[in-house]
Amino acid sequence: MTSKDELVFLPLGGVGEIGMNLALYGYGPEGRREWIMVDCGVTFAGPELPGVDLILPDIRYIEDEKINLKAIIITHSHEDHYGAVAELWPYLGAPVYVTPFTAGMLEAKRAYEGDMQEVPVTIYKAGDTFEVGPFTIEAVPVNHSIPEPVSLVISSPAGRVIHTGDWKIDEAPSLGPLTDENRFRAIGDEGVLGLICDSTNALRDGVSPSEKEVSKSLENIIRAAKGRVAITTFSSNVGRIRSVAEAARDAGRKVLLLGSSIKRVVDVATDLGYMEGLPPFIDEDEFNTIDRNKIVIILTGSQGESRAALAKISRDEMRTVMLNAGDTVVFSSRTIPGNEKAILDIKNGLIEQGVNIITDDEALVHVSGHPRRNELKRMYEWVRPQILVPVHGEAAHLVGHATFARQCGIETVPHVRNGDMLRLAPGPAEVIDEAPHGRIFKDGDLIGDFDEMGIGERRKLSYVGHIAVNVLLNGKHNLVRDPVVRTQGLPEFDEDSERMTDRLQEAAVSAVESIPRVRRRDLDVVHESVRRAVRAAARDAWGKKPVMTVFVTRV
Repeated sequence: MTSKDELVFLPLGGVGEIGMNLALYGYGPEGRREWIMVDCGVTFAGPELPGVDLILPDIRYIEDEKINLKAIIITHSHEDHYGAVAELWPYLGAPVYVTPFTAGMLEAKRAYEGDMQEVPVTIYKAGDTFEVGPFTIEAVPVNHSIPEPVSLVISSPAGRVIHTGDWKIDEAPSLGPLTDENRFRAIGDEGVLGLICDSTNALRDGVSPSEKEVSKSLENIIRAAKGRVAITTFSSNVGRIRSVAEAARDAGRKVLLLGSSIKRVVDVATDLGYMEGLPPFIDEDEFNTIDRNKIVIILTGSQGESRAALAKISRDEMRTVMLNAGDTVVFSSRTIPGNEKAILDIKNGLIEQGVNIITDDEALVHVSGHPRRNELKRMYEWVRPQILVPVHGEAAHLVGHATFARQCGIETVPHVRNGDMLRLAPGPAEVIDEAPHGRIFKDGDLIGDFDEMGIGERRKLSYVGHIAVNVLLNGKHNLVRDPVVRTQGLPEFDEDSERMTDRLQEAAVSAVESIPRVRRRDLDVVHESVRRAVRAAARDAWGKKPVMTVFVTRV
């Protein structure tokens, strides 16, 4: 290590927001650092981004440095940690390190989507240690709501950092591993410079309930139910899916999986042995042959997704599967902020069918995969970091985590957000630079920024609609015929019951005829006059200003 070598941390996503996690660690002198990327996730678009399929982190900074990017290391296969790998890897080309389950999920996603580029991967497992550039990486097993999650111990000549990823302390999980307390304590004894730590539940006191408690509660619900039981959860929660399947088996019920994402996850989990000992799942065409009190459905749709299986059932749109009055639906999940209305719509549809609904307000049917404050405190005590950097959370989570860490005796808790380059060593921890950061969007088969993908214009169209006007002038600069007007997203009639297109057409004719014939030679003048007149007519009739497209042609 020379006097100019520095260890820096640079988040490009997931710090100041939930989702889209992407962290960079760099070592070396300014301008010649070598980098690793930890996680490469997505977040999902809401109705304010019409048509957008995925939101991805802006990787301009590391794309410019890709020759120095030594590896992309994925901690686990939740979409907010690995979902952007296939989309962004072609721009980077660095080696990708994943656990077996994540490798299986990448391949299953590629097979499902068909046109996704194959990403070559190097497999590692919890407990492994490997060298990447100037870094030594150790994968330490932790518990979370998905198979094979790890924390990464990142050692460099300037010190050792622990990147926790998503984790919790569950002494009785339905699916391993346990969070490795002994290894974390040993690492703490060796000395830890920084702890880059999950903040998702940093505002919640106490300890998260165990997954086994949830399993027992679900088993009791299944045993007590008189009709069919449908349980919706996150597709990636293999432990929860296994718990439900075990409870159904013990209650003498068969299990049907509904939803392509759950089926993909279960296929990968089965290949890796996580479903051993369970009876085979039934096919959809067997549904109507089984008594109502002998079946459990595990299905997608816990977040109100309109095309998911539960949403279709709530609208009675499934071809072979339906629920009846007296059946039970269990929401074995938390509501992600922003999804409340969509979930409520599904619940109301089910209630109209006479279906009983159970959520985590009525029973213990879900626990988070993230640490509450007592679990955070235990991690601090195990590893005793000099520096604590809260990540994986919105501003409230990060600030709450920082306050709690200081209360626990950690003195150095720097304020870091996406794009802040934090120097961890040597010297005091401080933000030394700001990197380009933000969001880019997958829209169909293309990826680009907000303006490149036309998202702002599309959003405007969703509010005010579109008017197209085609004007034909002859050689004497007179109208060949009345302009043709086509509208999309406008009311059909105005308040006087006049057809909107007729009113707009009249405005176009008047606009052309009000221009002296000699000035009609300038088609730009005609274009602008028609545009302004038709838009004004729409505003007068409707109170809104639609997007305009005007064609003026001389024939």
